[in-house]
Amino acid sequence: MAVDNTPARIGKSVLIRGEVKGNEDLFVDGRVEGTITLSESRLTIGPNAVLAADLTAKDVLVQGQVQGNIIATGRVELRAGCQVIGDVRALRLAIEDNAVFRGKVDLTQGQSTAKASEPATSIPSSGDAAQPGGLF
Repeated sequence: MAVDNTPARIGKSVLIRGEVKGNEDLFVDGRVEGTITLSESRLTIGPNAVLAADLTAKDVLVQGQVQGNIIATGRVELRAGCQVIGDVRALRLAIEDNAVFRGKVDLTQGQSTAKASEPATSIPSSGDAAQPGGLF
């Protein structure tokens, strides 16, 4: 039996007001007003999509219009021709030429912050480290 890997789809004639939650990949090409939460899945915003929503997913690919904040535990991609008005928080961000983005970016989320600070606290002590200014 073949495994179906195609994402769930919200077509361009569909309007959703409220909250969308799920555990599978989702392709949105219609209108959504509210929130979309896909904890461990990929969210694709199609070229015809118009969203006034906060988005949370593992990975987010934007080709259409989004007004709202985007939070991703992985990667956010803003493709050419898209428009995003809102803040982006993710581990990685890719913005193509001709993508419109107006907002703030936070690329230091959760685990990446902890990993960045670990080497400073796990440096083995030596004679130089005990002296003032020995680390710098």
